[in-house]
Amino acid sequence: MKILLTLSFILIFHNITTAQSISRIEPANWWIGMKWNVVNLLVYGDKINDLSPTVNYTGVEISKVEKVENPNYLFITLNIKPEAKSGIVKITFKKSNKIFIIKDFPLLEREQNSSNRESFSQKDNILLIVPDRFSNGNIENDNTKNTIEKVNRKFESGRHGGDIQGIINNLDYIQSLGYTQIWNTPLIENDMTNYSYHGYAATDFYKIDPRFGTNEDFKNLVIESKKRGIGLIWDVVLNHCGSNYYFVKDAPSTTWLNPKLALTTNHLKSTLVDPYVTKIDRIEYNDAWFDGKMADMNQRDPLMANFLTQNCIWWIEYANLSGFRVDTYSYSDKTFLAQWTKSITEEYPNFNIVAEEWSSDPGLISYWQNGKINNDGYKSFLPSLMDFALTENLVKSFNTESTWASSWKQTYESLARDYYFPNPYNQLIFPDNHDMDRIFTQLKSNFEHWKLAMVMYATTRGIPQFQYGTEYLATNEQQGNHGEIRSDFYGGFKDDEKDAKTGVGLTAQEKEAKAYFSKLLNWRKNKTIIHTGKLKHYGPQLNDVYVYFRYNDTEKVMVLLNKNKEKVSLDLSRFEEMIPNKFKAFDVISNQEIIADKTLEIPAKTAMILELLN
Repeated sequence: MKILLTLSFILIFHNITTAQSISRIEPANWWIGMKWNVVNLLVYGDKINDLSPTVNYTGVEISKVEKVENPNYLFITLNIKPEAKSGIVKITFKKSNKIFIIKDFPLLEREQNSSNRESFSQKDNILLIVPDRFSNGNIENDNTKNTIEKVNRKFESGRHGGDIQGIINNLDYIQSLGYTQIWNTPLIENDMTNYSYHGYAATDFYKIDPRFGTNEDFKNLVIESKKRGIGLIWDVVLNHCGSNYYFVKDAPSTTWLNPKLALTTNHLKSTLVDPYVTKIDRIEYNDAWFDGKMADMNQRDPLMANFLTQNCIWWIEYANLSGFRVDTYSYSDKTFLAQWTKSITEEYPNFNIVAEEWSSDPGLISYWQNGKINNDGYKSFLPSLMDFALTENLVKSFNTESTWASSWKQTYESLARDYYFPNPYNQLIFPDNHDMDRIFTQLKSNFEHWKLAMVMYATTRGIPQFQYGTEYLATNEQQGNHGEIRSDFYGGFKDDEKDAKTGVGLTAQEKEAKAYFSKLLNWRKNKTIIHTGKLKHYGPQLNDVYVYFRYNDTEKVMVLLNKNKEKVSLDLSRFEEMIPNKFKAFDVISNQEIIADKTLEIPAKTAMILELLN
């Protein structure tokens, strides 16, 4: 009996001691030669806060070990000095002065010239992809054992099976359209019970969702894209994550997340700049959860702030990214946002970051751009913003008729308000995106207006972004229906009746649209004057023709957008500031040489892009 009791005690003791383990160290590696060389490691496991970590590696030292309320976490600060070499840092975890476990932490060499990497700019044409809805290149990962939601293509708000391999398979097509950058909606793991396809409810910031592929698959996408002159823009979410995230279910501390208020965010962006704002209104905007299933991360917690910043730097280095798009930007703590953008752009001086600030108020949008002098003294380091105001006003111009003023007035005045911005040329311009009705739907399926809009986005100031399917007039019958807005790409899935690549099943109008769109983007792709030239526009008159120029000291491009139902003859004397009364030009759209003498005739419902000839 005594022997049996002793054995039972040994077995119980063994189970207690072996239950303690380390399941995560994030980030799992770092690089030498970084400006961000003080790395805060999140270590997660079962009751690990009684462990003592040490390192013995030249140029690397532990400067701080932080314990938090939850015994399942340790936060280790590693100082990586300039003399540190690449290799494997052994982190030894001791318990009662005895070695408990040793974990490898690789220090890697950076890619050559990594800090000065080229980013996206006005030279680029950006393609927006919702990966789940684009193309299914690997049916084997449609459903996985360790993820909850399964593929159901019949359900418009469910997962449809698109993946990274599907994007790779279509890179030649993407290149043929004239695109030079791809922005994917988030590819990181979203292991939620439903509505997980969109990617904005992360459950692991360091892991590609297995239904899209692996981290290595994503790296391969970047490599294959770069072979075709295409960069990859990473969609960043700093404000919220999925409620199934391990650090939501088992949070390190009470300050890691913002407390779940009785209501979701009030979406009142003006509370951040309103001189008369109440504390409760600002709290309900900044700190309330985005919705009931997405936890609001507290960036005022320095450990959370470090976690988010390091994660973003890690993805740039790991995957060789060319830029960031940041979701729901101003919902995060604004002091953190300034420090976050400063850290990223100090590490990568040429790196462009565009933020979503969904507002039609240029005063509110411009508050966030680097160089803006704000009344409250707030200093932002954010390079670029999404120009929702231009999209809204352009659609108004198309959907209204001229009365006492030209219907182009809204578009003209939207651009005229660029005086709010320190750098208006670095704004992202777009006819629609994954949260908006498709542009062809917004324009009431008017093909002539669609063509005019595409020319506008290809030639005005800013960085143009188009959503997949724009080239073949993608629509959504139910306005505001995200499932339809993010409809499956033609030919991206088995047994599709239509195929955008081959043209099979496309209507004559869809084929014409694709050819028109591709011609525009491929012309723009190689037209430096559009990438770097200044903008000059003329106030539109009742003839409903909008005229503007892109120009520099040696070259001019004249753009004319005739929304009128009849042809219009323009008196060229009005434009003498930019062109003479007589000139020759090449019209990019019609492929014809134009000879103008005092007047210029523009056909009805037509766009002209005139390259002025010397």
